[in-house]
Amino acid sequence: MPDRQRSITLLGPQSRQPNLAAILHERGLDGPMVAITAGWQEREGELEDLSAHVGQPVEDLSLYRLAEQVFEADPELAQAHRERQHRLQELRDLYLLRLHHAKAILRALVDHQGTPQLVAPARRQALNALRRLDREHLRAVERVHQEHERNWHADHRPALAHAVQQLEQKLAGAAVVLIAGGHVAVLMNRLRLFAAQRWLPGKTIVAWSAGAMVLGEAIILFHDHPPQGAGNVEVFDSGLGLLPQMQLFPDGLRRLDLNRPARVTLLARRFAPKQCLSLDPGACLHLNPERKPVALGVRRLERDGSVRRL
Repeated sequence: MPDRQRSITLLGPQSRQPNLAAILHERGLDGPMVAITAGWQEREGELEDLSAHVGQPVEDLSLYRLAEQVFEADPELAQAHRERQHRLQELRDLYLLRLHHAKAILRALVDHQGTPQLVAPARRQALNALRRLDREHLRAVERVHQEHERNWHADHRPALAHAVQQLEQKLAGAAVVLIAGGHVAVLMNRLRLFAAQRWLPGKTIVAWSAGAMVLGEAIILFHDHPPQGAGNVEVFDSGLGLLPQMQLFPDGLRRLDLNRPARVTLLARRFAPKQCLSLDPGACLHLNPERKPVALGVRRLERDGSVRRL
């Protein structure tokens, strides 16, 4: 069955309008299932509700727990991991400082009333400066990851190599890999530790919320109306790179102010040429290399400021 081979299905958040079981049934996806719920952290492995929803047992790969075991067995690796996190946090602090000023300049120019022939180029230059800042930060983050992976590769760390081997054995018999949401930084951190970029490609994947975010080239944090303070859309980390043409915004209708055309235009142009897609409750985007994509309830942010349902 083509749908069982190398397909990726992206869903909206499952907490308010779960559609996972319906999509699995519609796609004919059954058989042994494994889940990645590291983003749930201490609640990892609490799969009773998930198994009941899909109507069959689901085995958790337990990446969060497995990482703690690896770090306990290899204190040097644990220390190197902490040092990398400190470097990444310092990079983020510097980026956010520059991002604050870059966005302030762009907002001021967007609101500025003046001669169009003079203001328009200034706005373009400010947007290009913001895009350049995003790219530079992402490259800096990737360099930190690459250096760490060169020095602390699983081939040279027995505990880590054994854990990766365990994961690959579990995956060998799985028909579907479910990637749940939760804390996106923790989820990506564990996926990277266990070299998921090596064993996830070629699998049939169904992912939602943070689980969908980690599949792209870049993980973007976003919230226009956070509980405290003003929100900034920021490039946070590199992802697994399985969705190179897409920038995903799970629950975008609730978390982004998509009723403001200027806001939509800025986001669409900032992350172009990638398609900016909002995956809202009930949404489904099915990607299969052998077929055309199938979209339900997915919205694309357009450069003209509109939001178009695919």
